[in-house]
Amino acid sequence: MSDLSFLDHAAFLTLAESASNVAIDCQCTKTPLDGWASLPNSLPDTQLEVVGTLWNQQATQEPTFAEYHPDGTSYWAPDAPIAPRYFPYNRANVCRCRECGRLYLRYQEGGGYFVDQRIRHVDPARIVDAPAERA
Repeated sequence: MSDLSFLDHAAFLTLAESASNVAIDCQCTKTPLDGWASLPNSLPDTQLEVVGTLWNQQATQEPTFAEYHPDGTSYWAPDAPIAPRYFPYNRANVCRCRECGRLYLRYQEGGGYFVDQRIRHVDPARIVDAPAERA
């Protein structure tokens, strides 16, 4: 069980909006991270602090692997919605840059013979409160 605080939609959106006006240059912006990407070498892992999670560990069902792309976007697209009840957001932690305060989402992608730390900048305009799909 994780000690991280679960961020519901309202808490996540409030946090994202409070960090959205950071305008200073920072090491964390050397690589564009508007869409999901592998954690770049230019951003040391120690520069990010975890401030919460979108993984609701109190939920009675396992998080879905379904993605949310109602407008035809894709996983990698910078304009893809950030839908916390859908993959990969439902398995992501919310991190803050220790230097500038920008927010990022992070999760570990793994399968077969690889493990990859993925990261995406949090743009509050992309956050959607899409209801969970029903099986």
